[in-house]
Amino acid sequence: MCREHIGSHFFVTGGKKLEKFYNKTPDQTASELSTSLQSGLSDQEAKARLEKYGRNQLAGAKKKTIFSRFIDQFKDFMIIVLIVAAFLSGVVANEWSDAAIIMVVVLLNAILGVVQESRSEAAIDALKKMSTPSAHVKRNGKVVEIPAPEVVPGDIVMLEAGDVIPADLRLIDSQSLKIEESALTGESVPVEKSVDTLTDDDVALGDRVNMAFSSTNVTYGRGQGVVVSTGMNTEVGKIAHMINTADETSTPLKENLNQLGKILTIMILVICVVVFAVGLLTKQGTMPTNALVINMFLVAISLAVAAIPEGLPAIVTIILALGTQTMAKHRAIVRKLPAVETLGATDIIASDKTGTLTQNKMTVEQVYYEHKLHPAKDAISADNHALMSMVLANDTIIDESGKLLGDPTETALVQYGIDHNLVIKDFLAKYPRVQEVPFDSGRKLMSTVNKMGDQYYVAVKGAPDELLKRVVSLSDSDKQHVLEVNRSLAKQAIRVLGLAYKIVDQPYDDPSTDNVEQDLIFAGLVGMIDPERPEAKQAVAEAKGAGITTIMITGDHQVTAQAIAERLGIVEPGHDERVITGAQLDKLDNDYFIKHVSDYSVYARVSPEHKVRIVKAWQANDKIVAMTGDGVNDAPSLKQADIGIGMGITGTEVSKGASDMVLADDNFATIVEAVKQGRKVFANIQKAILYLMSCNVGEVLTVFVMTMLGWDILEPVQLLWINLVTDTLPAIALGVEPVEDGVMKRRPRGKKSNFFSGGVASSIIYQGILESALVLGAYTIGLHVGPHVGSPKLQHADALTMAFLTLGLIQLFHAINSKYIHRSIFGSHTFSNKWFNGAIVLSALIMAAVELPFMTSFFDVTELNGEQWLVVLAAGVSLIIIVEIVKAVQRAVKK
Repeated sequence: MCREHIGSHFFVTGGKKLEKFYNKTPDQTASELSTSLQSGLSDQEAKARLEKYGRNQLAGAKKKTIFSRFIDQFKDFMIIVLIVAAFLSGVVANEWSDAAIIMVVVLLNAILGVVQESRSEAAIDALKKMSTPSAHVKRNGKVVEIPAPEVVPGDIVMLEAGDVIPADLRLIDSQSLKIEESALTGESVPVEKSVDTLTDDDVALGDRVNMAFSSTNVTYGRGQGVVVSTGMNTEVGKIAHMINTADETSTPLKENLNQLGKILTIMILVICVVVFAVGLLTKQGTMPTNALVINMFLVAISLAVAAIPEGLPAIVTIILALGTQTMAKHRAIVRKLPAVETLGATDIIASDKTGTLTQNKMTVEQVYYEHKLHPAKDAISADNHALMSMVLANDTIIDESGKLLGDPTETALVQYGIDHNLVIKDFLAKYPRVQEVPFDSGRKLMSTVNKMGDQYYVAVKGAPDELLKRVVSLSDSDKQHVLEVNRSLAKQAIRVLGLAYKIVDQPYDDPSTDNVEQDLIFAGLVGMIDPERPEAKQAVAEAKGAGITTIMITGDHQVTAQAIAERLGIVEPGHDERVITGAQLDKLDNDYFIKHVSDYSVYARVSPEHKVRIVKAWQANDKIVAMTGDGVNDAPSLKQADIGIGMGITGTEVSKGASDMVLADDNFATIVEAVKQGRKVFANIQKAILYLMSCNVGEVLTVFVMTMLGWDILEPVQLLWINLVTDTLPAIALGVEPVEDGVMKRRPRGKKSNFFSGGVASSIIYQGILESALVLGAYTIGLHVGPHVGSPKLQHADALTMAFLTLGLIQLFHAINSKYIHRSIFGSHTFSNKWFNGAIVLSALIMAAVELPFMTSFFDVTELNGEQWLVVLAAGVSLIIIVEIVKAVQRAVKK
């Protein structure tokens, strides 16, 4: 199929890729796109191209209807098991109350799931909002303003400070043009643009200095560019496409619940077959064969339904929702419930640098003057020539609110003055600017001439090597020393500017570099960097202590990325082999990269495609990856990651829309706290599952044994009452248990772990058997104690009542056991959870309420005396003691 397609850096016709536009001259680009650099397109040609290439806007993925989203919620295996159980319970066993409860739980989960879904649409909508509303283009030789969606390939776009780029452009004119691209490339400072043709065949996105990209911002200067791609074919469009087509990663929670559903299905089938077969064999002759088959089938179905913890999905949802509230208090806003638990399983934190690990704010770090390097915090006098030069040779504007507007490098210099008690407006009024020589990328200098009493102060700043050529106050050896200081700072990824001045008697007739920037006196050097966040280093160390690897992924330069990574402890100083660029990554075979992905800790000059590839490589190694980011360029990888973490303050709406969780304070340390809370949530869900499943095993075994022995079994209303009273409140209360000590000293549990890992499965089995044995023991003892000894019918009714109350109350004792899977419950924090204490007391009172005179007939129970109640309570206490002994033995063996 032959088609034409315009990409952001190459032209494709009939599927054949031609030369990249950054490799072409402006004339070649114009020829390729059949346009005129002088007059632009004609209105007729622009209209034809608009029909051919479509409007310059982003396309979103096809939206799902509310109904289709609702149906999707029923595709989880656990939900299917519950629906089947509800059908069998109602239609086959005629237990419609059980069926109704199960279906209410299923429908509630489906509704919650529909409400939570919206990430892709929100991300694409935010990308659309970033689009510029209008653009100035040449049409028929005249500059006209048109709506941005009507921009077409071949249009000549006029640019000036404050503009948002409407499409991807090949620049054809640049007058001191600087463009802010951090949201797209991760570059921490505005990029100086040029029109020079690049000769390298494969240039990283952030290094294409002769290109301007859609949705980035012009911060300085002016220029022109020819549109080479629009809409979905721009670099931002590529990101939108990746967001639309990114695979939805299955969360550990979802996989664990699916696994639980499969285990339950197997267990249910085994129970049905065993009970049905044993019943037929042991009860032959007690009733007609047809009646026996139907009866045992109903018993088997009843037991199978009883084995399902029908409240589990709702309880998991509630625990997750409570977890989101706790995280919100710690400034982490969770957008999708499973993200809470996924955080606890995180193996890798793949962090963007700019704005995440760093402050995304250029800051003066060191100043060199008077032959000495000074930390930025050192005091400096207002008449120091280094300070005067950096403030006077500066185009920063201070608005009415005091906010600094302008190039980030220049605003950093002014902020340094403010930090040292310099009143900028008064200072500038004292030394008013009368002339200037604007910055030029060729000479790399900027100069101003400022009135100073009866004389004039010339302030100069720029590249140190260029500035020193014009300095006359230093000897050659002194100049070499200054250059050595410059190189030393540059190795630390500190951006260095030279500062100089001179005093003249009168302004210049024709201010130019040839007269203004000559015979200068050296004032000093100023070193700036986008510094790491103060709390980030400690957070990286905490993550390392928890067995979590932090890697840095950035569009910034390799030297800068490595320097920040070393300062944060992500890599050891001098370990250059752990730093890789996007260009180097492109040369690695995918299989090789997957195998060796752990060899790299820092990725520099990467594109959005690289970020997704890095995340996928770690996932191929069965690692749970959390990706943090704040820019448009982070959105695809945020969505690809197991959990995407956006920045609430500096983050773009696109990145927040693609995230599972947003940091309200942009604090990297909040991630570590969120991981701690995630680990707590998993542990608490595990405790709830241990509690619910072992109780259900106890119930099933009790009824199974009583059935097999031919004893009268508990009534359906009694089993339902036990499930209603003991399943819900204690299980939810376990979900708000506080974080256990040392939770951040453990290694990540691993992707293959599940809710039954760590001894939970064996605990469910032996504790369920123990519960059943104690209940059956209470029933047996009940046949021989109490006020009705000698009256078999009344004695048997007492024994059944004791079995019923023991089965209910023993589960509440067991809830106390479940607070710690391996640790002893005899500690100072055991009863620190007031919600748990209240749940146990309330559930016990509700359970015991069946003994009230007006309730006994409804539940078919008798009133017990003190001796019988003592047996019931002794069974519960015995469970705690035996489980504690088993835990102690397990701990001893583990040591």
